[in-house]
Amino acid sequence: MEVYQHFRKEEQPFIDQVLSWKDQVERSYIPKLTDFLDPREQEIVQMLLGTSQDDLQVEAFGGSKYSERRRMMIAPIYETLTEDMFQVELLEASYPEKFVSLEHRDVMGAFLSQGVKRKKLGDIMISEGKVHLLAAREVVPFIKLNLTSIKKSRISFKEQSLTSLIVKKEAWKEYDKTISSLRLDTVIKEIYGISRKDAATFIQKLHVKVNYRVVDDVKFQLQAGDMLSVRGKGRSKVVEIRGRSKKDKIKMTAAILQ
Repeated sequence: MEVYQHFRKEEQPFIDQVLSWKDQVERSYIPKLTDFLDPREQEIVQMLLGTSQDDLQVEAFGGSKYSERRRMMIAPIYETLTEDMFQVELLEASYPEKFVSLEHRDVMGAFLSQGVKRKKLGDIMISEGKVHLLAAREVVPFIKLNLTSIKKSRISFKEQSLTSLIVKKEAWKEYDKTISSLRLDTVIKEIYGISRKDAATFIQKLHVKVNYRVVDDVKFQLQAGDMLSVRGKGRSKVVEIRGRSKKDKIKMTAAILQ
C-alpha cells in the first residue's frame, strides 16, 4: 500500500489499525474513541486522517492541553465533540513524602502489576506528596479497588475534577550538532555527551526508546521528529536535520528536556 512508504516498517500494524477505525466510522457513522495514544501514534492518526478527510474529524484530549498521552476521537464531521466524550478521569492519592520517595516508574510498575494495559492510562504526575493518574473511565473502578499500595506505601485513589490536575509544562533546550551519521548510537553519544561505547551499552541493555518503543539496534537510523529516552539520562528529540556541512557532516538540531 502506498501509504506505508511514508512510515517505518514497525509502524505498519498501527497504520492498519487506524485505517480500520476510519472504515468503521465511515460505515457506522458512530464516533470511535481510542485508548490513550503516545505522541507518535497521535501524529500518525493526524497524518492519516486529520488533513484530507472532508467527512471525518479527529480530536485529541488527555486531561489538559499539556497532556502527552491522549485519547483520540474519530467522528463524522457533523458530530459535536465534548471533553466528557473522551472519558478521561483523574485519580488522586496521597503518600507520606517524608518517608517514601515515589517516581514515575514506581507508579507505573504498581499499575501494570495489576494486569491493566498501559494504553488504559494517560499521564502520571507526582508532586508534593500527591500522585495523579489520568485513566480511561472504564478501568477507574478496578484501579480504585486494586491499586492500594505503591512501593510498600498504602494509598487510596479517589476521583477528582480535572480542574485540580497537577500540570507540568515541559521545557526543552535546543542545541545544534554536527554528526557523522544518524545512527542511534552516534546521535545518543552527541546529545548526551557520552562515549559511543556507553551509548551502545545503553542500547544493548534495552535502556533506549525511540518514539516510546525500545530499540536494541545501534545502527537504527533516526529522522527528524524522533523522540528519544535513555534510562537515567532523560528525554531528548531530533528537532531538525538541516542538511550537510562543507565537510559532508550532518547538521542536526536536537533538544533535551530540562
